[in-house]
Amino acid sequence: MLTHHREAFISTAVRLPAVVACRCSPTQKADVAKLIRAYTHKRVLCIGDGGNDVSMIQAADVGVGIVGKEGRQASLAADFSVGEFRYLVKLLVWHGRNSYKRSAKLAQFVTHRGLIISVCQTMFSIASDFEPVALYKDWLLVGYATLYTMFPVFSLVLDRDIAEPLSTLYPELYKELTPGNSLSYKTFFVWVGISIYQGCIIQGLSQLTISGNWSSPEDADGGVHGAFGRMVAVSYTVLILNELLMVAAEVTTWHYVMVLCILGTAGAYFGSLPFLGRYFDLPFLMTWDFWWRVGLILGIGLVPPYAGKVLRRYWRPPSYRKVQGV
Repeated sequence: MLTHHREAFISTAVRLPAVVACRCSPTQKADVAKLIRAYTHKRVLCIGDGGNDVSMIQAADVGVGIVGKEGRQASLAADFSVGEFRYLVKLLVWHGRNSYKRSAKLAQFVTHRGLIISVCQTMFSIASDFEPVALYKDWLLVGYATLYTMFPVFSLVLDRDIAEPLSTLYPELYKELTPGNSLSYKTFFVWVGISIYQGCIIQGLSQLTISGNWSSPEDADGGVHGAFGRMVAVSYTVLILNELLMVAAEVTTWHYVMVLCILGTAGAYFGSLPFLGRYFDLPFLMTWDFWWRVGLILGIGLVPPYAGKVLRRYWRPPSYRKVQGV
């Protein structure tokens, strides 16, 4: 069948609710896994408990080995190892589902975090006639990529939308992941649009609300204690707070580590302001003019994306909210 009737064999096999390959050689098992992937263009998971399953496990996209009476060969060759076959349910519907959704959310925020600061620099370059001047220098760039945004973004790997008993009670929630809607071209371009919008709002309004010549830090009124320093202080502060609040808005179930990361990062930023005199106009930070600009720009940048999220949940609530009765 595998040699002369591959198409007929696999077209029938993939229509069945279950297929058990027994009395087959290791090569035949691996060929079946490869044939299914080639025919369906989907990811293949293979499960085995013996040495003759090693080839099949290695040929699959994801291999699961069961530690059994036949030894540990399959377990050692697999991506995941379980003690009993029944643990596969928890591995898929709980750990697998969480892993996929967390990875998708993390990937989206890494894109957002990197793109929004690039949009701010682009806006500044356009307004300053494309002069080779960096908007954020030295520690501002390093701090943004590490201390000021890293921990809140990566704390999203602790997020979960439902409790473990519900994931087992409603396995349909796992089936919903198969189209890949949580991480797709659509979600990618949605987050690109959000990043471009917020970057334009943050930098554009920072420039519009700061009077004076901020186009070049070398000008008499554009130095760090002038218009340029005030503009950078407003823009960078909004940029940090915007990222922290965006992370908070995407959290479904709060974990104490998430709270510590967000509050700790905000505290670290405001605590480091006295040491950023090379980049900011520090006396300006103590004025009401600074804070109303930060609040206004932050609100304009956050309200439309958050309103869209609320409306989407209202009109098309996700399934996990339905099973929770939310």
